[in-house]
Amino acid sequence: MSARCYIVGAGDYSGLYQPGKDDFIIAADAGFTVLISGGVTPDMVVGDFDSLGSAPAHPLIEISKAEKDDTDMMLAVKQGLKRGFKTFIIDGGLGGRMDQTYANFQILTFIARNCARGILLGRDMCATAIKNGTIEFLPGATGYISVFSAGERAGGVTLTGLKYPLRNAELTNGYPLGVSNEFTGAPATVTVCDGTLIIIWTGGADCVEL
Repeated sequence: MSARCYIVGAGDYSGLYQPGKDDFIIAADAGFTVLISGGVTPDMVVGDFDSLGSAPAHPLIEISKAEKDDTDMMLAVKQGLKRGFKTFIIDGGLGGRMDQTYANFQILTFIARNCARGILLGRDMCATAIKNGTIEFLPGATGYISVFSAGERAGGVTLTGLKYPLRNAELTNGYPLGVSNEFTGAPATVTVCDGTLIIIWTGGADCVEL
């Protein structure tokens, strides 16, 4: 299993993922408090620290201005990409302010368009994004799954193993055709040939290969 970049932010923390010894752990602003309170010392800390109140003492820290183009979560992701990571596990990125949650969906798209995979963990739902590729869900998955176009259009969308299959369909960002599908317990796949999809499903991340 390859090393992953594990990022914790200041949103609702699920605790669904336990980092491995080779994972690179980044705290985004008040995610530092979440990690430390759970007995995990981050390898790096980034942010403007408006949520934390002040910058913590840490040997590897990137302090940014509050007035910036990147969110703290984006700063963390860029640090992971710079270090060559291809898998990102992001916790504390859902709930709270809706605009920040939406920004984190855009970050998943950014990760996908940089040839990597990001998983956004939540207590009740998880999300990822794929570009010109396929994601496989393991047998036994239950609950809902929704698929949205991250751009103006996504072509060649095929869904297998779900209650409502699609074959070579086109999704747009102006019509929610892919919302509220359901797992059947069978292995399932979501494929897009031309574009980027945001995929949101109920349950945890253990139904996908990370």
